[in-house]
Amino acid sequence: MDKIRKSIELEKDKYGKIFVDISFAIDNVSPFIDKEILARRKYSAKITTLKKYMELLESAESELNTKKFFRKSKEDRYIFLLESYKNDHSESLSQLEKCSNCECLNCTANCKFDSCLGCKSSSNITYCDREKINVTKHDDFSINLLNNRTGKNNRYTVLATLQDVKLDRKYIIIENIKSKEKFILYYYPGISEDSYGEIKDAQEFDFIVSTFQSVDK
Repeated sequence: MDKIRKSIELEKDKYGKIFVDISFAIDNVSPFIDKEILARRKYSAKITTLKKYMELLESAESELNTKKFFRKSKEDRYIFLLESYKNDHSESLSQLEKCSNCECLNCTANCKFDSCLGCKSSSNITYCDREKINVTKHDDFSINLLNNRTGKNNRYTVLATLQDVKLDRKYIIIENIKSKEKFILYYYPGISEDSYGEIKDAQEFDFIVSTFQSVDK
């Protein structure tokens, strides 16, 4: 019983902070941005999932604290309910955690970036200057690319994607899983397949490198 109490306490601490941060953010930005824009933000659409999870945690904790004789069957029932709900909504809960640390969370700027519409699962914007460039980091994004030297496909981890709204261009920074060699390419997300291109402008290339290095600390 002590084990489940500790587990519930840890979950409440973790997700309670996320719930408060996102709820405050919604209250803070709602007077200043259009309702349709707010509705498109991932945290706004998914916050009810987190609210339900917090209610389940509260109910389980209340039962534990008020019942003098807590039957094993009830303990097992709450463990099952909590684990089942969390597993069924793992993507939403994980994304809300990313959203709570995203540059978009409390932003009320007249946004010209893709914002949530261009955000992949388990990703968030870690830097945005509100005018020209932003940087998105990813937890679970990898790609296969053909190595022109060997003629074989290599697997790459995506370290970040960047969007330059003034040049209307996107970039992807990747790292070879085996060799750890890094590359920066133009990034063209597609409906069924993404494509990539070589950056030949040295000044443009250097700007992307310096932007990424400034936030990759």
